[in-house]
Amino acid sequence: MSELYDAIGKTYAEYRRPDPRITALIETALKNARMVVNVGAGTGSYEPPDRNVVAVEPSLTMIRQRPRNAAPVVRASAMQLPFRDGQFDAALAIFTVHHWQEQAAGLREMARVAKRSIILTWDNSYNGMWLVRDYFPSILDEGQVICPPLSMYREILGPVTVKAVPIPHDCSDGFLQAYWRRPHAYLDPGARGAISAFAKYATPEAGLAKLRSDLEDGTWLARNGHLLSETELDLGYRLIIADGLKH
Repeated sequence: MSELYDAIGKTYAEYRRPDPRITALIETALKNARMVVNVGAGTGSYEPPDRNVVAVEPSLTMIRQRPRNAAPVVRASAMQLPFRDGQFDAALAIFTVHHWQEQAAGLREMARVAKRSIILTWDNSYNGMWLVRDYFPSILDEGQVICPPLSMYREILGPVTVKAVPIPHDCSDGFLQAYWRRPHAYLDPGARGAISAFAKYATPEAGLAKLRSDLEDGTWLARNGHLLSETELDLGYRLIIADGLKH
């Protein structure tokens, strides 16, 4: 993961700004946690400013984009967290588990160092929206492979609470499906540069050319115009909350 984000993370601070509605869901899940570790922290999105936070991030490119007032950061891997058992009230993992080489080990580490684990991820049983369905199907295929099924979280962490995270039409965090009502955004190289799925897509030119053509001739609007009246959409993103570790 470090190598991937060292290569593509240069536009994260500009395009991956935390969305306040997603922030509110995470804050609610944190409850009264005071000591928080943010695993795979990146540039610091969604780190609560009113709590004691320690960030963990392997990529120097991401670390260098963290704001001056961001939480202190440790360069380390999710699979080997350099903390003692139960050191934190809560552990966060926001859009990161799908990049871990050993996902089960990382989840066990989260549960080892914190009393509560809060994970924002994508449900791999979701079929994806128009972007991956019509233009980049291999991104969907890849996502369904690297994003673990929700059953894996239950197998490792025991009972979990799973909450749908609807994505607002004007979401300020530019992750893969965030621009579902703003199709022209995917033509912006900077926006794509902050989306890891595009970095792994070998030849995006054909899909981009098709999207550009469909936008110009009205094909996209004919297929997806109904979305323009929606203010938020369930795109398969889920907040997973677990207390403890399954034994």
